[in-house]
Amino acid sequence: MPDKNPDAGLVPAGHSEPTREEILRHTAPADLKRWAVTALVVLAVVVIAGVTWRLYQNRITRSWTDDQAIQTVQVIAPALSAGGGALDLPGQLQAFTNAPIYAQITGYVQKWSVDIGTPVKSGQLLAQIDPRTYQAALEQAKGALARDTATLNNAKLDLTRYKVLAAQNAISNQQLVTQQASVESDVGIVQTDRAAVEQAGINLGYTRIVAPFDGIVTSRNIDIGNLVIPGTPAATPLFTITDQKHIRLYVNVPQNYSATIRPGMKVSFTAPDYPGKNFEASLVASADAVVSATNTMLVQFGADNGDGRLKPGGYVDVKLPLRAGANSVNLPATALIFRDSGIEVAVVTPENRIVMKPVAIQRDMGMAVDVAAGGLKSRDRIVDNPSDSLQAGDTVLVAKNNSAFRF
Repeated sequence: MPDKNPDAGLVPAGHSEPTREEILRHTAPADLKRWAVTALVVLAVVVIAGVTWRLYQNRITRSWTDDQAIQTVQVIAPALSAGGGALDLPGQLQAFTNAPIYAQITGYVQKWSVDIGTPVKSGQLLAQIDPRTYQAALEQAKGALARDTATLNNAKLDLTRYKVLAAQNAISNQQLVTQQASVESDVGIVQTDRAAVEQAGINLGYTRIVAPFDGIVTSRNIDIGNLVIPGTPAATPLFTITDQKHIRLYVNVPQNYSATIRPGMKVSFTAPDYPGKNFEASLVASADAVVSATNTMLVQFGADNGDGRLKPGGYVDVKLPLRAGANSVNLPATALIFRDSGIEVAVVTPENRIVMKPVAIQRDMGMAVDVAAGGLKSRDRIVDNPSDSLQAGDTVLVAKNNSAFRF
């Protein structure tokens, strides 16, 4: 009969089958404690390492945040004002002599001889006004002079006879006096006639419009057949003649720099129609008065223009040389801080802390200024383009690639 026990044959020979109690009894492995202790140690190490790393990261983050709160500044070293530099000012060119020519009599234009751009000589005919009316007036005045001169001569002969007759008591003294008065009256008439002849001759001469000096015609405003009348300030000139061999340069100098104008000074200037070409001019005159509306003083310079390159009425850029301020330094205008207490600059100490130093502007050149040296030294590190939040005592970081400044 087959064995119905499924486990039969599974127990090795020589061994007794374990009982139920033996099967349910649990015996711990011999190395379990050692492995448990090892796991606890590893866990403790992991926890400590994680906490330490977290604390390190927090410290790094806090340090980075603190560093970001410190401003980075660009610094410059001030430059001593060894030279005065130059001040750029606008200027205007004018011809040394400029003459608008008006008609001095009324008449119709017969012809004109020159146009714009024509060089002319003194006395050269520019235009001719119809002279016939004035020629007739001259002949009439000459006729009146001849007639009245003859009358005067006859009166003088009569006076001579009257004097002889009066000496012989042939006529009364009253007749002699009357004749003398007649002669004197005739003398006055002749003098008037001579003046009329002279005036008629002058008017006839005015029919010729001539150049008053050597120069160039810069405008012509007449044509044949035009009626011209004596000029008034509101009238348009017939011609304009300019002498361009010498040129005048007018500059309005701000009052702050009026003291720099001195006899014999020279300036350089450039014209937009000659890029890169420098011209020179010498001081001619100064108004020595400030215009209250603009707070500027008009100064006149003279320049040679024999080649005719400079054009009257043109705009030029003038460089006015300035004398160096005593005991002053150059700073860019961007380094100035305008506060309620006045104008200051921020200086970085060797410990990278900010110190505010007050300054006084001696000369303003636009992009740069000369300031009284005061407490500034050439080795000071001055903050350029400081922020509004920068305050005395702040710690800053100095950017690399800083350089000295010179205007």
